[in-house]
Amino acid sequence: MQKLKKLWAFIEEVSAGTFFSVGIALIFYGVITRYVFNSPQAWVEEVARYSLIWGVFLGFGLALRHNQHIQVDILYDKLKPRMKRVLDILATGISILFCVIYTYYGVILVESRFHSGMVSLDVGIPMWIVYLILPISGILFLLRFIERLVNILAGKDENYANPLN
Repeated sequence: MQKLKKLWAFIEEVSAGTFFSVGIALIFYGVITRYVFNSPQAWVEEVARYSLIWGVFLGFGLALRHNQHIQVDILYDKLKPRMKRVLDILATGISILFCVIYTYYGVILVESRFHSGMVSLDVGIPMWIVYLILPISGILFLLRFIERLVNILAGKDENYANPLN
């Protein structure tokens, strides 16, 4: 099981990092071709945009695994440990519900774009492929929240120092 978790973490980090890096590289390429060679490439902005979106959405689970999501914890820090645990369980349960709804509507959107045959303007990428990141990221985010809930219920402290935990 531990090997599977490490593999999952590795694939998550590599895929998010790859999409994000490709997006940044394409933006750099676009700036060079536009301002240095005076030959802008229309496809670059579109592919860079979609690549960055995929990188960010794949990074949702990474941020959760490393506990780096935005959170307001002024009141949380003042709670007793028992109330913190109750609040953690409640918040994680609500987050799981959100992920289920998010994934469901992501699937509906992908299905809608698939049947419409809609493609992007410059490159002609089928839009269902672009929107496929919604259910994928929803499932990955859902799995991370389930993992968090299991850890909370088991009373395990989540270790954020080691990225492959």
